[in-house]
Amino acid sequence: MAEKVVIKEVAARDGLQAQPKHLTVEQRIALLGALVETGVSELEIGSFVSPKAVPQMAGTDEIAANLPPAQLAYSALVPNMKGYELAVRAGIRSHAIALAATEEMNQNNIRKGLEDTFTMGEEILDRAAAEGVDIHAYLAVAFECPYEGAVEESLVLEQVDRLMQHQPARLMIADTIGAANPAAVHSMMRKLVDRYGSERLGCHFHDTRAMGLANVYAALQAGVRQFDASAGGLGGCPFAPGAKGNVATEDVVMLCESIGYDTGLNMPKLLEAVALLSDMIGAPQGGRAHTWLSKQCA
Repeated sequence: MAEKVVIKEVAARDGLQAQPKHLTVEQRIALLGALVETGVSELEIGSFVSPKAVPQMAGTDEIAANLPPAQLAYSALVPNMKGYELAVRAGIRSHAIALAATEEMNQNNIRKGLEDTFTMGEEILDRAAAEGVDIHAYLAVAFECPYEGAVEESLVLEQVDRLMQHQPARLMIADTIGAANPAAVHSMMRKLVDRYGSERLGCHFHDTRAMGLANVYAALQAGVRQFDASAGGLGGCPFAPGAKGNVATEDVVMLCESIGYDTGLNMPKLLEAVALLSDMIGAPQGGRAHTWLSKQCA
């Protein structure tokens, strides 16, 4: 049997959070329904963040109450302990928390310093462990920061060591602004996989510099088997200047399955979800292989 690669679909959160067009709650529920049909095993539904900060994510609690019934892991981003409590109250038992590797990114993202951010994250991780909630801890700008420049690998390794002491269900290395290169990805992820195994590690790549897929391949070669991706390549960080779209789910599926891995995703259904998303946004979406894949599935 082919080795499994897990893809968490993040279009409904990371994909939408920086879009100028704000989708209604009903549209976001319809999008989630289409994404469920792709066969994805993990699906991020939104974030429990103040609508004043990210108005695109308003109504995530209502969405949580109207999720399509499916055998998969629904998750949401929580920015702080209040967000954690809101998500738990809404019935979401898998959360993402984001901690940036640099002082300036934390200040610009959540108005907290690096040490305060890590302390807050550790408190959430410890509480979640006691309450049986899975936390995927994201280490943002792990390769380069839009404010401080290149991030030393040694710093990231130290920060991962610190976070792993608090038992995250998964530690995600995030290339928030799409600045990583395959050599740096392989070097870092090989060290982390050797230290912690692949079960608790994953990667989140953006395609700003057209190296998203190359970085996925480098991580695969290093032993990583869990990735975030966004249908149609939609997304970006509203607090990171220069951050373009996430690596496209259809591109990641194509890459993984062409070299022998099993993602479990249905490509025609995935392309249908991208078409729906394009219609909702009012602009065509699609990864680098979207045209070719569409012709192959026709």
